[in-house]
Amino acid sequence: MKMKPNKFFLIVSMTFLISCSPKNVLVPDDQLNAINALVDGLHLDAHEGNFETYFDRYSTNAIFLGTDKTERWTIEEFKAYAKPAFDDGNGWSYSVIERNWEGNKDMRWFDEILFNEKLGHCRGTGVVQLIDGEWKIVHYALTMLVPNSIAVDVGLQTQSAD
Repeated sequence: MKMKPNKFFLIVSMTFLISCSPKNVLVPDDQLNAINALVDGLHLDAHEGNFETYFDRYSTNAIFLGTDKTERWTIEEFKAYAKPAFDDGNGWSYSVIERNWEGNKDMRWFDEILFNEKLGHCRGTGVVQLIDGEWKIVHYALTMLVPNSIAVDVGLQTQSAD
């Protein structure tokens, strides 16, 4: 007597085999902890007013984009802007709500939702690069998140602002 294969067993077996094929195996990214620590440390250093360690996280040719249209700074320009805020030991505080990573090998990029008491919800986006065996931030941009329900009003205000 010939046995018919159980369809459920066949489907489960095929799914298992497909999921275990080398191209589909989910391999943990061994660099994810290091790059998350870099960006988490950036926010902690800003909160604690740690000027030196905050800026050590950036590459020497990094660019920082702030929320104002005039805020496109080299890392040296950004240091000059930020120094007074860090001198009193406070810097600024952003809480990370969520973060997403893309890229691989020695170049990664991310976006994150942040919360700040004064600015509300913001988005940080950035690029990190492995330079001489150490992850560095090479580009960071901070933007305010404007709900669509008030976007037109905010947009009109920015047209008349300096």
